[in-house]
Amino acid sequence: MSELTPEIEDRLAAAAPEVEVLLVEVVPGDTLRLFIDHPNGVTLALCEQVSGLLADYRDRYALEVSSPGQDRPLTKPQHYNRFLGRRARVRLRDAHQGHRSVTGELVGASEQEVTIAAADGIVTIPYEQIARSNLVPGD
Repeated sequence: MSELTPEIEDRLAAAAPEVEVLLVEVVPGDTLRLFIDHPNGVTLALCEQVSGLLADYRDRYALEVSSPGQDRPLTKPQHYNRFLGRRARVRLRDAHQGHRSVTGELVGASEQEVTIAAADGIVTIPYEQIARSNLVPGD
């Protein structure tokens, strides 16, 4: 998650409270990428509204705002809880229990860790060890 995440979340919470910021990342080429969600879905008009609210970031970055798509990023404990029973892929910062990434069914999530039923057994991963995580499409 980007260091800009709290700042952007606060700004959008004040101006567009129903918009949920799923992921903020700065990618090579100085692009600021946001994945957002909304209870009524993400439309082009909503992406344009969010882009307008973050217009001052265009001085430093090319700005991309989009919907999460089928491979929705999971970045907060409540995201994992919302999708219990779905398949996810979790990429780790360092090898954890012999894994570099774990794919399986989300079977548990607390404020400290997520639990996945992977092909080789149940794996519990502390959030600080997760580099990136997303739902696996098609399930």
